[in-house]
Order: sequence, then structure tokens, then C-alpha cells
Amino acid sequence: MNLLEDLRWRGLLSQSTDEAALQEALKKPITLYIGFDPTAPSLHVGNLVVLLVLRRFQLAGHNPIALVGGATGLVGDPSGRNEERTLNSGDTVAEWVAKIRTQVSSFLDFEKGPNKAQVVNNLDWTSPLSAIEFLRDIGKHFSVNQMLAKDSVSSRLEAGGISYTEFSYQVLQSLDFLELYRRYQCTLQLGGSDQWGNIVAGLDLIRRVEGGSGHALTIPLLTKTDGSKFGKTASGSIWLDAAMTSPYAFFQYWLNTDDKDVVKFLKVFSFKSHEEIAELERAHEANPGLREAHRALARELTSLVHSPEISERVEEAAKALFGQGDLAALDEATLSGALSELPRVTVKSSEDIPSWVDLLAATGVVDSKSAARRIVKEGGAYLNNAKVESEDFRLQKTDFLCGKYALLRKGKRDLAAVELI
Repeated sequence: MNLLEDLRWRGLLSQSTDEAALQEALKKPITLYIGFDPTAPSLHVGNLVVLLVLRRFQLAGHNPIALVGGATGLVGDPSGRNEERTLNSGDTVAEWVAKIRTQVSSFLDFEKGPNKAQVVNNLDWTSPLSAIEFLRDIGKHFSVNQMLAKDSVSSRLEAGGISYTEFSYQVLQSLDFLELYRRYQCTLQLGGSDQWGNIVAGLDLIRRVEGGSGHALTIPLLTKTDGSKFGKTASGSIWLDAAMTSPYAFFQYWLNTDDKDVVKFLKVFSFKSHEEIAELERAHEANPGLREAHRALARELTSLVHSPEISERVEEAAKALFGQGDLAALDEATLSGALSELPRVTVKSSEDIPSWVDLLAATGVVDSKSAARRIVKEGGAYLNNAKVESEDFRLQKTDFLCGKYALLRKGKRDLAAVELI
């Protein structure tokens, strides 16, 4: 199966300018790119969809460029938004550019070789341009009528208007494609399906300015079966930065994938073969309760984004939280990440530590102290996976793991955390 057929099988092919011509071009190594704007200090799992497609192209022998938008990030893409973005300062955007450059670099191979990856910043060729040069040399090639017809622009006009700043985003992105075509013979741009108009505008600019040609390929925007937004939880976005989403929370996000989505997500994100994914699909259909497909997805993605060692540690932490492993064996970072999603109370080391009953009631896991006492009587009360035998049991400072955390458990599944500050 060739690369485009594989992308289609995985649900990763939305539109192409001329698929037959692209298929022919891919018989030899080509240079291609995807752009990432620094709208936050980290990429999120939504960005991972297109980033891993870029990785698939490199594994197939092609030359990938990851563009970080130091210039376009200062302007703001109107796509998918009904209002103007809040513009960030130049220093903030520069800081985010540096972080995202580091992130994308971990997914591509930059070693010396015929198809080593590159990371570029579009501020390098945009900032030297004067306003007059930009308008005369680039802007004159764009039809305002065509730009107004673009979905993201027309929807904003209907909703109340769009600034010239965001209206010009398409021109800046087209300039990126032109510059990469000039500098690196880049002939293919990848992007989400919402970027189709911008990519095609770049191809038109290459034709008008250089008399050249290229290709566009877009990837469907990933959706969940239940209609909720992919990459979001009740606590917010799932980030690739461990400081913003702990590896434990990242692992749990994939582990908690809806049964109806898990095979689709394996196809989109996993580098397993078709046969391996088909085997996981059969196992899932035979016994979904074992969650083999979910665990395979969580392990692979956590290993890819963080490391195999961290993936193993957080999986062990998940087991330990429910009494199937040694909590005391967890390092502080893993333990902190594992407890970060739980209901929590804090106690000061300078004060008397309340009883287990008081603490559990304070977390909201039970409705009242009387309910917490009843749990103790029924034998379902645990501190750090050790059974609590007395209603009057009071934690000691020595009970805190890593000198800082304690785990309360009601029955088999209801957990809460206590942090000593």
C-alpha cells in the first residue's frame, strides 16, 4: 500500500489538488511542510494529528519542514473563529516559538541524511520586508473578491466584521509557501481541512510569481463519535508539554477513549501496521472490557510524546492508585501527576492534621462525615491502599508519600488526595 492509500485507510486524507499528479510526484523524494502558529506555549493533541502525518511522509523517504509561525502568530488566523484573537506581545510569541520548535523537533529525524527534517520560522523572511515591498510584490497578486469568498472570512463578515490584520493572514501564509518553494524546492503543503483556501492561495502565488507548481493535501479535522470536541476534557486542552498536562493525565486521556473511537484513533495516531491494528480491533470487539486497544493507544502515544520510560511509570502509577501496585515506589513527579486530577484538600504542616473521616468529607467524595464513618465500619476505607480500621484514625506526617501526598480511597474506585503544604 502506497503512502496516499495508507493515509486514506487511516482517515487522514481529505482533499488534494490533483491526487494522481501527487501520487506520481511521490515516486521520488519531495519536500513538504506544515505550519504551526504559536498561539500557546505548547502544541496540543489536535496539532499532533497533522504533525504525525508529516512524520509519516518522512518515514516514506520525503523531506519534511516544520514551519513555526513567528510572523503569522503575531497576526492571527481567522479560521474557525467568530471574533478577533487577542494579539500577544512580540516577546511572548518569540518565547512560544522557541518552545514549539523544540516540541516539533522531537517527532522528526534531524540527523544527517538524504531526507533530514528542518524547522524554520517565517519571521525570518517576513520581518525584513517593508510594507511597500509586501504590498507591491506580494499583495498585488491577490484578488480581494476571492479572499472575501473564503469561508472563514465570509462567516466573520456576517458575524460582525474582520480586521485587516486577520484578513491579511492568507497573504502571509501564501508567502510562506512561496519562500519555501524558492529556498528548499518545497512543492507540497499539508494542513487541516480548514486550511484548504490558504494552501491553494499559496499555490496560486507560486504560479504567478515563479511560474511554478505544487500540491496541496489536507487532513480531516478529527471529531469524536459523541459530538464532543477532540482534545478537550472538563479541565481543558490536552497539551504535549508535561508541565501543562501531566504524563499521567495524558495517558489517562487516551485510556479513557470512547469504545466507539478507539480503533479510529489507533488508525490516526498509531504507527502500528494495518495487521496489528486489525488484531487490536478484533480483540476489542471480542472483549471490550479488557481495553487492550485503549492501552495500546495510551502506551504508544505517551511513549511517543514523553518517553517509553515515562509511559511505563504512569501506567504503574495508575495501577498503584487502585491498590494493584506500590504507591511508595512512585517518584514525586509521577505521583503528583497521578494525583493532580483527583479531588484534593490541603493541610498545613504546622497544624494538626484532621482525621481520615474529616479529610474524605472535605474532598466531597462523600456527602458527610457520617457517610465517611460508615465507609470505615463497612471496611471500605483506605489510606495509601492500607485499610483504615478506626473512625478516629488521624494521619501522621510520616503517612505522606514523598513527604507531601496521601491517597484516600473509598471502596474500589473513589479516590481523593491530600497535600501537605
